[in-house]
Amino acid sequence: MSINRLQFLRGDFRGKQQQPLRPPWSGSESEFIDCCERCGECIKACPENILEKGRGGYPQVNFQHGECTFCERCVEQCPNETLQTTRSPPWTLKAHIKNNCLTQQGVICYSCRDSCEVEAIYFTMAKVPIPDVHIDQCNGCGACYQACPITAITIHHPV
Repeated sequence: MSINRLQFLRGDFRGKQQQPLRPPWSGSESEFIDCCERCGECIKACPENILEKGRGGYPQVNFQHGECTFCERCVEQCPNETLQTTRSPPWTLKAHIKNNCLTQQGVICYSCRDSCEVEAIYFTMAKVPIPDVHIDQCNGCGACYQACPITAITIHHPV
């Protein structure tokens, strides 16, 4: 297992460096870091307030504030075209339901499904219906994350 200096100083000994979630249409992490001027215009432009300054001043997505509606205002305000709608889809983020979901404890809950406009979340039949995600349908907007009463959903790049 190998960790970098920052992980060591933060006490993160898992060996996996978790990449921050970047704004839609940002491309690869290396492209984004190379091009982004850290001006904050995309953060100011986001009507959903899900963009915030992350480590190094680079913008990152925080789904605790809401969902991405893909309105493209961040792209319109980006002064050097770091964010480009020519990249399709806007990102590869997908929703994943963790094992601490209320349904695993016998509680019937449809919050994630009810908030998903693209109908990517479905339930398998069981005594208590269990949610799952149609990965190919999920656009990673974060609506289900915000709706989950116990934060049993994560939004990240597929592994």
